[in-house]
Amino acid sequence: MATSNQLWNLAKNSITAALVGLTISDRYGSFMSVRGSSMSPTLNPDTRTTTSGGFRLDDLVLVEKLCLHSHRYKFSRGDIVVFRSPTNHKEKNVKRIVGLPGDLIHLSSFESKRVPDGHCWVVGDNSSCSMDSRSQGPIPLGLICGRVTHIVWPPQRFASLN
Repeated sequence: MATSNQLWNLAKNSITAALVGLTISDRYGSFMSVRGSSMSPTLNPDTRTTTSGGFRLDDLVLVEKLCLHSHRYKFSRGDIVVFRSPTNHKEKNVKRIVGLPGDLIHLSSFESKRVPDGHCWVVGDNSSCSMDSRSQGPIPLGLICGRVTHIVWPPQRFASLN
């Protein structure tokens, strides 16, 4: 049977590990499962793929957060980002940045919008089923939670997205 000293050491080590893990997840990066087909074919190219148990194989991506804490990093057109929904802050979305502050976005042959300061314009790669800036408007840069850098699951789809 474990002594109280061993239990105390186990508790301290567990709490330390949890705090280190939480700090890494909060400041440096985390993993996120991508749901839906709005970013297909880049992410979830075949949303009908299922395992033998009937579960869908959603892409699991690495979300890098250092870009949020570095004054040297500037988001670029083409970056795939995770951001909190402007209408439901509990919901996170994954889309591609196509416009930065000051850019003129051509929505059609007769309609354009300028991206305001402190905002970006995001769209899904599969525009036919994507709720993005075309329906929600420009996204405040402050809602961005990180930049997607890699697909890490399923293993056959492992790839860098830089």
